[in-house]
Amino acid sequence: MAPLTSAIPSRGLSPELERMHVEIEKHARDYGLDFYETIFEVLDFEEMNMVASYGGFPNRYPHWRFGMEYERMSKSYSYGLHKIYEMVINNDPCYAYLLECNHLVDQKLVMAHVYGHCDFFKNNIWFSKTNRKMMDTMANHATRIRKYIDRYGLEAVETFLDRCLSIEDLIDRHSPFIQRRAKPEEPRKEDDRETPMKISSSEYMDEYINPPEFLQAQKLKMDDERRKRKHFPEEPQRDVLLFLIESAPLENWQHEVLAIVRDEAYYFAPQAQTKIMNEGWATYWHAKIMTQRALTDAEFIDFADHHSGTVAMQPGQINPYKLGFELWKDIEDRWNRGKFGKEYDDCDDWMTKRNWDRQVGLGREKIFETRRVHNDITFIDAFFTEEFCIEHKFFNYQYNAERGVYEVVDRNWKNVKQSLLAGLTNFGQPVILVADGNFENRGELLLEHKHDGTDLRMDYARDTLENLFRIWSRPVHIRTIVEGRERLLGFDGESHLERTSDG
Repeated sequence: MAPLTSAIPSRGLSPELERMHVEIEKHARDYGLDFYETIFEVLDFEEMNMVASYGGFPNRYPHWRFGMEYERMSKSYSYGLHKIYEMVINNDPCYAYLLECNHLVDQKLVMAHVYGHCDFFKNNIWFSKTNRKMMDTMANHATRIRKYIDRYGLEAVETFLDRCLSIEDLIDRHSPFIQRRAKPEEPRKEDDRETPMKISSSEYMDEYINPPEFLQAQKLKMDDERRKRKHFPEEPQRDVLLFLIESAPLENWQHEVLAIVRDEAYYFAPQAQTKIMNEGWATYWHAKIMTQRALTDAEFIDFADHHSGTVAMQPGQINPYKLGFELWKDIEDRWNRGKFGKEYDDCDDWMTKRNWDRQVGLGREKIFETRRVHNDITFIDAFFTEEFCIEHKFFNYQYNAERGVYEVVDRNWKNVKQSLLAGLTNFGQPVILVADGNFENRGELLLEHKHDGTDLRMDYARDTLENLFRIWSRPVHIRTIVEGRERLLGFDGESHLERTSDG
């Protein structure tokens, strides 16, 4: 699959869309939404799929996965399985894309939805550390990687990118807010790095007098000696990518590529941490703006049809638009009616609590406060109540192999809430830390699986160990728990190894 490489040309708004843009922006600001300048562009479905395949950015480095994603989206659109109505980029200014073939009522809805996202990007604390000029940064990343492709060849750079992208989630998503160690030193410059001494020679004789194989072997030896000077890291390190950038024996361009992958992983992390809140917030505001300010009588049926599709229940999975939207409405209603505090919590009469209304009118203030400080985990933990669970009919289910059907197995609200939180913690992925960069004093890498109920998938683990080996250049191991017993999995460059904790 050929990678996508060309940027998407911008296309301005028609006079009608520009009028709607001004109208919707005014309504959003009247409600108290606060956002950066927002630039809308209109794309056809092919351009929209192309931008979506790049993760929302019109210009990124060339890689086959973007081409594969474009093909998947194009086929899905052609078969009528999906339709992208909008995309919006966390940037200053914000960029948003409208689908050319949308009806005008859809464009209104999308604009209102976009302003909800833009307000969330600007004001939610989990986005406060993100790069607000990421549109430019992504383009710079693309330029740098294309330079490496020209210099080292497409196959070498793309192969290394594959390895980096396979471990892009091994970051510490909370580290922008927590100083876990002393500030790292400045990145090494080419002239400052320890490199093998070369014998002076003329250019045409250099590869004979200084054989590349010998220099590479000397470089690996020097890296081993440097790593063996002390045990490192001093404490387990969750940001595996940072550890590799600082300690792996990579070429300078490889350090740069790995740093680019890590930089982009941290940019996208808050979007995954706030998916339910963010989509629910945007849905809440598009519903509010459209039903109270922007809809005409002729547009109401079309709006109701499209909005109901957005918040429809999805069999077998959580719809973040639906869950977030209903929670935001519930929070506003509870704080308007005073359904919080000790008196309310101590009340044990169901009907009294259901009809509770102290008319305190704090709902709007509360949702703006909540939007500012929470992420999905704290949001669910704080506001997913027993009453909410019962009213919206949440439950746990599992597959019954004997009957060949999925069955409800638990309606207890605390268990349902715990299941939701478990799926959101680290996005349901295992927590991996660097335990030792000089394992058994051989310069090997030891990772630690912090087992909290999420098992490793053995096929994923083996592939990851292989990719880490190619980056670390020495055997790589991970300590985990398999079927209740501690196991040490490893890869030495030729075969996968496994042993129990007792050897």
